[in-house]
Amino acid sequence: MHGGNIYKEGDYISLDGSTGNVYGEKIETEEPGLSGDLSKLMEWADRYRVLGVRTNADTPRDAKQAYKFGAEGIGLCRTEHMFFEADRIRAIREMIVSKTREQREKALAKILPMQRNDFEGLYREMKGRPVTIRLLDPPLHEFLPHEDEEIRSLANDMGMSFDELKDIVNGLHEFNPMMGHRGCRLAVTYPEIAEMQTRAIIEAAINVNREGMNIVPEIMVPLIGEIKELEYVKNIIASVADKIIAESGMELSYHVGTMIEIPRAAITADEIAKEAEFFSFGTNDLTQMTFGFSRDDASKFLKDYYSKNIYEFDPFQKVDTKGVGRLMKMAVDLGKQTRPDIKLGICGEHGGDPATIEFCHNIGLTYVSCSPYRVPIARLAAAQAAIKNK
Repeated sequence: MHGGNIYKEGDYISLDGSTGNVYGEKIETEEPGLSGDLSKLMEWADRYRVLGVRTNADTPRDAKQAYKFGAEGIGLCRTEHMFFEADRIRAIREMIVSKTREQREKALAKILPMQRNDFEGLYREMKGRPVTIRLLDPPLHEFLPHEDEEIRSLANDMGMSFDELKDIVNGLHEFNPMMGHRGCRLAVTYPEIAEMQTRAIIEAAINVNREGMNIVPEIMVPLIGEIKELEYVKNIIASVADKIIAESGMELSYHVGTMIEIPRAAITADEIAKEAEFFSFGTNDLTQMTFGFSRDDASKFLKDYYSKNIYEFDPFQKVDTKGVGRLMKMAVDLGKQTRPDIKLGICGEHGGDPATIEFCHNIGLTYVSCSPYRVPIARLAAAQAAIKNK
């Protein structure tokens, strides 16, 4: 372009996210924080709000930022996000292609110290505040390549033939992965995965408590739709956790709960609360399953629903109080019937939406959990909800 500048790999440019301006140089930045009038406003908000505000965080860096913004804990740590790091994905793939439990356990043993270190980092950044860690949720095919060239490369790394690995990839293919072999179903088929993650969670808590902290781990089992699923996975968790705690010579309490993200779980919440010490509403999946369409595919047609006044808003941005919300209210009431002191949270993306936060206040949730940068908004919205609905 005439009169323009040429930038090569390694050159700096800076973007202003507020104005959209682009600068052809490196501009020093500062991390956002709460200070001055904003800090005072947050103090006022905390004085009035009833709802707790936690964060969704998978790394110590995110946890540290959320803590600065006033997060009172972590409401959702998605452990699968920790598996995609370059130094871990190979071990995960080894586990997936294993043909025996012994082979899977050998691969999982490589991941154990990494997960334990991750959890120690989260615990330290939260400085003793509650941390809810979700067991592995997505289907295993997400960790494998799907293009032939990538499959051939991985097969060479794994010492397998291309055809052998291709058969595994094809065998893991699912027609509807959102409703497929994922969540607690993975732990039912491969209990050794839940065993490894439980060991990492409990050992991390013991290690930081030896430093003077008082961590009480919260282990969350995803995608429960039937109490017997939770009983099965909870027994795995307890057998591993209790043995580690006894061997450590330390006292350590821990809680086991579940995500309410399948309509059947909401409808049978009184039964599920017999085993679950806390509920966290996974409203992303609960919305998908209640409406019967995928969040990833709905964008293709939802715009037509808005223009033709069938829907007034995106149900993935603001919770649908008539349908999804009714299931949530049912689960809250049923859960409290069985366990009056049950802790109730929300960890779907709706947890940072002010209108949804008001609804969560009104149905009696204990806390909302949202992304780190939404924590101040959630604190303010929770206070507004409390004042408005005194």
